[in-house]
Amino acid sequence: MSLQTEVTLEFERRFGAPPALVVRAPGRVNLIGEHTDYNDGFVLPMAIDRAVWIALRPRDDRRVVGHSLDFDRPVAFSLESVERGGAGWGEYLKGVAWTLQEAGHTLRGWEGVVAGDVPIGAGLSSSAALEMVTARAFAAVSHLPWNPAEMATLAQRAENEWVGMKCGIMDQMISAAGKAGHALLIDCRSLETQAVPLPPDTTAVVLDTATRRGLVDSAYNERRAQCEAAARTFDVPALRDVSEADFRARVDQLDGVTRRRARHVVTENARALRAVDAMRRARASGSEDDTNALEVGQLMNASHVSLREDFEVSSGELNAMVICAQQQEGCYGARMTGGGFGGCVVALVRADAARAFAEAVAACYREETDIAPNIYVCTATNGAEIVAETPR
Repeated sequence: MSLQTEVTLEFERRFGAPPALVVRAPGRVNLIGEHTDYNDGFVLPMAIDRAVWIALRPRDDRRVVGHSLDFDRPVAFSLESVERGGAGWGEYLKGVAWTLQEAGHTLRGWEGVVAGDVPIGAGLSSSAALEMVTARAFAAVSHLPWNPAEMATLAQRAENEWVGMKCGIMDQMISAAGKAGHALLIDCRSLETQAVPLPPDTTAVVLDTATRRGLVDSAYNERRAQCEAAARTFDVPALRDVSEADFRARVDQLDGVTRRRARHVVTENARALRAVDAMRRARASGSEDDTNALEVGQLMNASHVSLREDFEVSSGELNAMVICAQQQEGCYGARMTGGGFGGCVVALVRADAARAFAEAVAACYREETDIAPNIYVCTATNGAEIVAETPR
């Protein structure tokens, strides 16, 4: 049974009538461009066919009432006075409501049933998917125009200021603006986007190490502060403004740790743009020539080395998964994806080898770590959208 069907049936069971609408927002996997978003840089994620869904109908009393198929605790609050209530999935709903109202939007209440299949804590942006599906729900019942960049920015503020996670804009932006069949190059300063097709006859495979570390409690915020310190040394607003030549010319002005953090961001921005060029050449040259797919894979491999050695956000399990992936027939390249310290690896794989690749990697990883991984062959999907609406 699909999640759309599940939330619809549960809504009918709880509320005695079909929902007025069903909305969804996807998780994402980032192909390349890691920890560059909060440095105003370039990222290349794609929205995946795992998402958070809400079946809902509007209310007239400006209250929000939510039931989750994934968590026992229901959520209920008034839009007249949105207050923090501790940890839990409901804080994401409250945070989005708060930031939308802070931006001047008049919101209508709603009641709904929520469910998702984005793995939590895996680095696939389950929190951004929840934020964006909540924003899509509010926009629909409140008759707000759906501007993906604006809504993503407001959801990012909710995560930064309400939840307390100092994330960049990438996760919310790809969940808001993804395009089926494509990755999305995002300029995290201007929020301009460009749809970029995957190389022909390739697919992205997500390799979940089944290890977790919560980002709010991790060294993520420390890495962000180190990047900001490096930008001040270069006297620029963000590391996005530092070219590889600039970095080499002034590298001696940085201490060892800050130098490594800055080197990752500067070179990762360059890798992201080179990957886009190679993907476009791959589409132009067709499926007979995999030279450009090989180049994308090499850039992904180099990205992992940089994340492991310079940014120091990998882990033993992530490294083991990357090695297992890179050894398999049909794999062009692999790297950790997401904030790090646990979670997932993404691999670019020849499409006709994807099933055998997944089985071989799973066996290799189990042998190396004694952990059973979760593996997802992913399809690129659209961003947040209304998928069903009952005429009224």
